[in-house]
Amino acid sequence: MTRVGRDFGDTMQKDAVPAVSADVIFSSSRFPNYKIGANNQIVEAKDEQKVLSMKEVVARETAQLLEQQKRLSVRDLASKFEKGLAAAAKLSEEARLREAASLEKHVLLKKLRDALESLKGRVAGRNKDDVEDAISMVEALAVQLTQREGELMQEKAEVKKLANFLKQASEDAKKLVDEERAFARAEIENARAAVQRVEEALQEQEQMSRASGKQDLEELMKEVQEARRIKMLHQPSKVMDMEHELRALRAQLTEKSKNSVRLQKELAMSKRGLEQNSQLYELDGPEALGSYLRIQPCSDDAPELSKCSIQWYRVSSQGGKKELISGAIKSVYAPEPFDVGRILQADIILEGQWLTLTTAGPIDPAAGLGSYVEALVRKHDIEFNVVITQMNGVNHPSESIHVFHVGKMRIKLCKGKTTIAKEYFSTSMQLCGVRGGGNAAAQALFWQAKQGLSFVLAFESERERNAAIMLARRFAFDCNIMLAGPDDRAPIETNGAP
Repeated sequence: MTRVGRDFGDTMQKDAVPAVSADVIFSSSRFPNYKIGANNQIVEAKDEQKVLSMKEVVARETAQLLEQQKRLSVRDLASKFEKGLAAAAKLSEEARLREAASLEKHVLLKKLRDALESLKGRVAGRNKDDVEDAISMVEALAVQLTQREGELMQEKAEVKKLANFLKQASEDAKKLVDEERAFARAEIENARAAVQRVEEALQEQEQMSRASGKQDLEELMKEVQEARRIKMLHQPSKVMDMEHELRALRAQLTEKSKNSVRLQKELAMSKRGLEQNSQLYELDGPEALGSYLRIQPCSDDAPELSKCSIQWYRVSSQGGKKELISGAIKSVYAPEPFDVGRILQADIILEGQWLTLTTAGPIDPAAGLGSYVEALVRKHDIEFNVVITQMNGVNHPSESIHVFHVGKMRIKLCKGKTTIAKEYFSTSMQLCGVRGGGNAAAQALFWQAKQGLSFVLAFESERERNAAIMLARRFAFDCNIMLAGPDDRAPIETNGAP
């Protein structure tokens, strides 16, 4: 009876089982897990998580591509086919790797069976039965591996077929994309050519209309000139006589107008001289906007004006309405734009005596002021350089330059980047010429921005001062605001003494 020692297994492993060749490459570092199923069939233990086969994955991808083909654009379809082609290539690579792993398994099983056969002849008894069972298990495993190889070969053929199909479909899609792109480019070129033809036709029509209009105008002018020439040929003396008569009449009318104005002036001056013979004072100065009027004594017997009470009025040249000029109580008064076309009157009260002085005629406008203001109106914001002489009735010591902004909706006074006052046009705002103040009154104005804040501003010239007043009143009138001086909004008197 043969006795088996403890080291029999090691000895058998060393002597009976041949070593595995070094050129065999295993797909994994562990041997697959197998178990015996029904009818002693060897089956591979599957993981709990269900893994789709390669055939099922390919079928699902193909079904999704076919389903989405109808609603995809040409470019998206080409992209999908390219992705499918890449997936097919990936599946083909996986099939190749599985085929290599299967070949490795065949080599391994063959070497294992050879080792078991060589071991079968050296053992007896129960160990021999175990070896025979192992050989049967290896043969069954080889059969299953062969079946698996057949399935892999079939899947490989299907994957190859699908890859060829997807490759052909991708090429067709690219071809279709190129055709659509070429068609779209042709359509765009046709549209551009049509637009260019329309533009050229419009330009040609416009040029023809301009040329025809110009030609008609030239023909009309030629006809008019020809008619005039014919008329002159038929009645030359009569036309020339009428032209000479018209020129003579115009010259006579101009001369008579000048004489009429001169006579009116002389008459007013004579009346004024007669009145001044019995009066103690007279008005001196140009009666025009941009100047100032001064009350002058006519004789040495005239009392000093500092002892008299003075009040200036503006009187309508037609209706005789008299308006009190609030604050004009000095012997000097500079007319402002409100006074143009009106007669100025100064009342002097001395020891119960009442003296009235008036201008010879209405105040004349300043030459060129209207066109200057119209040019400034086009601007959004007009700036004037000014100096503040008084603030809230108190003399201002500084003589620095400020900027007086007259806007469409507001007036602003600034010094550099600092805003001194900024107010929108309102009923509490007042603006007028300075009523008094000596020779500089014609260059200064009074501005009350709001209640409790007022300024007296001196401008660089009389023209700028009057332009600023006219612009501010015009913009305020656009905002439904009547901008004037104190108590200048309503007439108060008719003819006669107040």
